[in-house]
Amino acid sequence: MAIVTNTFTSFDAKGIRESLSDIISSIAPEEVPFQSNIGSKSVSNTYFEWSTDSLASVSKTAQIDGDDVGSFDSTAATTRVGNYTHILRRTLIVADNLAAQDLAGRNDELSYQMAKRGKEIKRDLEAVLTDNNAQVAGNSSTARETGGLGAWIATNDVFGSGGASPTGDGTDARTDGTQAAFTETMLKTAMQAAYTSGGEPSILMVGPHNKTVVSGFAGIAAQRYMAPSDSPTTIIGTADVYMSDFGTLNVVTNRFSRDRDAFFLDPEYAAVATLRPIQQVELAKTGDAEKRMILVEAGLEILNEGAHAGVFDLATS
Repeated sequence: MAIVTNTFTSFDAKGIRESLSDIISSIAPEEVPFQSNIGSKSVSNTYFEWSTDSLASVSKTAQIDGDDVGSFDSTAATTRVGNYTHILRRTLIVADNLAAQDLAGRNDELSYQMAKRGKEIKRDLEAVLTDNNAQVAGNSSTARETGGLGAWIATNDVFGSGGASPTGDGTDARTDGTQAAFTETMLKTAMQAAYTSGGEPSILMVGPHNKTVVSGFAGIAAQRYMAPSDSPTTIIGTADVYMSDFGTLNVVTNRFSRDRDAFFLDPEYAAVATLRPIQQVELAKTGDAEKRMILVEAGLEILNEGAHAGVFDLATS
């Protein structure tokens, strides 16, 4: 089909106003499940400490009627451990004349960019807290680093050939071993170890690939979430539940932890220790632009690593 000769069309016209949506779309993930599911506290020093303790082994020794006490049980001292805070920052510089222009999707470019940096630094902190990273004391030329989750779990861990547990106090990273597919037997072994140690993990945190693996385990509850039929339902975090012999696990996917690591967490025994919460710092103006810095200083507190468990060296594809 052809149009009539000399028909003036939009291809010929000049000055047609652009059609630009006033909505900015982003698919970048913002969820930080580890931070969202554990506790938080404020600290007053770059090195923060706490004490751990445990009960003596069970005794089944019977006592004689009327026996006098001639010896006493030994008393173990508490163990003092600690971690360092970790400084993270994001920066931005925005030209002043942007404040006078009509922008699509936002009223103020500086505010919009600062909001983005705030979300980015929260994700950065999630990756730091869940990393297999040994703590670093730091000095005038070396940045302090907090010991990540992978450097703490040592008592109840399942790992691949060639792997090795860390000391369990954050001072050294675990040694990665040969990767293998995540199995339900591994999960049960880790949960049994945690239960035997006195722990009660309630969250299984895995990466995207291993979330699909766990979904195929026989222990995943057939009825994943009891939703009311007469009102809207909101499911927070996850709807997947694994029923183990030693407790129920809510399965949470984390995009920012290593996919090769599966963490069994008791939220009561973990916290984000914050020295300086996420904040905006206005930097000195040296030209026709505004400079800002978004900063946070925080570290990981694992109150007792024996309360948690882990399966490590998992295949990621």
